[in-house]
Amino acid sequence: MNTLPQPFTITKIVDENAVTRTFILDGALAAEPGQFVMAWLPGVDEKPFSLAAANPVSLTIAAVGPFSRAIHTLRTGDALWLRGPLGRGFRLPEKMTGELVLVGGGYGVAPLRFLAETARARGFPVRAIVGARTSADLLALDALAALGATVIPATEDGSVGRRGLVTHALADALADGLPALVCACGPTGMLAAVGKLCDAAGVPVQLSWEAHMRCGIGLCGSCERGDGWLTCLDGPVER
Repeated sequence: MNTLPQPFTITKIVDENAVTRTFILDGALAAEPGQFVMAWLPGVDEKPFSLAAANPVSLTIAAVGPFSRAIHTLRTGDALWLRGPLGRGFRLPEKMTGELVLVGGGYGVAPLRFLAETARARGFPVRAIVGARTSADLLALDALAALGATVIPATEDGSVGRRGLVTHALADALADGLPALVCACGPTGMLAAVGKLCDAAGVPVQLSWEAHMRCGIGLCGSCERGDGWLTCLDGPVER
């Protein structure tokens, strides 16, 4: 783990949708899916981002605030400083007798792409349920399919795939047959609903929580969820 920011160079930028880009950098990190890095632009700010891939390091970033919009002004050849990997990620079993189901809502799909890559490399069957408001907001469908995952899109307006919330598509998947493990990342309300569905079905579940972070290493307490559980140190994956 790098405790001080290290410079990386942007080698490629991929437009994912109207507001989201994946920045591919010139290095690798010894990281597990679900871990994150603190990205820093000198004189601007430092914020956490999940790893979409570790080799090469890839960050999928939506321009939704001042810092992420500043990153979107960067071009290939520019530098981005990172420290990490940080936190606890998803934990796959040594052997899996059933399907791994991934549930991603909105920008939460990014770390699930890394998890799908890791799981498929180990020969595990993967079903990825990807949700968004509209078809224009969906992320990583082609990347997940290219990894060999069965991809199920869900849109709230029904423009692509299952009409409704991503949890409706998860309920369908649970009715088809119980998976070996469910891993999810997305908005807090979605994660709570995924947890309830899996608990009711008796299916193991790992949830990756989002939180505002300042230090990323458990010192400031800004990301505490309650009962002393720190998203940056004890999570972001609750397993």
